[in-house]
Amino acid sequence: MSPVLGWTKSALLEVQEYVLMVGKVGRACVTRPFYFRDMIEQFESIGVGSLTVVLLTGMFTGMVLALQSGITLDKFGARSMVGQLVSASMVKELGPVLTGLIVAGRVGSGIAAELGSMMVTEQIAALRALGTDPIRKLVLPRLLAGLFMVPVLTVVSCGIGMVGAWIVTITQLKVPSSVYWNSVVAGLYIQDVWMGLIKPFFIGFTITSIGCHVGMRTYGGTQGVGRATTNAVVAASVAVIAVDFLVTKLLIAMMY
Repeated sequence: MSPVLGWTKSALLEVQEYVLMVGKVGRACVTRPFYFRDMIEQFESIGVGSLTVVLLTGMFTGMVLALQSGITLDKFGARSMVGQLVSASMVKELGPVLTGLIVAGRVGSGIAAELGSMMVTEQIAALRALGTDPIRKLVLPRLLAGLFMVPVLTVVSCGIGMVGAWIVTITQLKVPSSVYWNSVVAGLYIQDVWMGLIKPFFIGFTITSIGCHVGMRTYGGTQGVGRATTNAVVAASVAVIAVDFLVTKLLIAMMY
């Protein structure tokens, strides 16, 4: 068998297993039993656990965006438009994508390492032997946490980014506070807000589903866990950018 053919078959097998896992999760969503304690734990781990790094990322992104755009807009005598540029950029694009990449690095790797360790130490096989469905117990809580917490983290990131930009604007660019906030409001349309709120749902689902899939397919002992963790972060990061493009194209066609 040629290397190309072997790689193609392997890739198709991964896609097939991923789709099957998502199908099992969909069935687990609407049938009992539900593990509410595990769900709450994952909401806390993925949502609250990622809050600090998301706040710092959003803050510094807003600050550097205001600084750079202020220099550029000065050439056109439009320094007062900084708020408009920052709000549109953060809400539509930078907020969802940067939050997704940060969560992919922190949460995607954690999920893959956790589930991968359980696979190689045969804890998941033990769960099956005891009659517990690993999809319901391990995968569904993580998927739901990613689906609902990434949008919340994105809103927080966008908000703190605008506050960071405001600090730079009034201290470095010497633009009055009221002018900045009026510009922020003027730069946002309802379609932009919807785009900023809808995209994180797809991004959060993508990150956690890839992390779970890679974790549940781990083999080869501790070396396999390291390989799975790396693969999960790389795949989730690329998928975040790809999903962002596809969903943006779809939403532009539907709303604009």
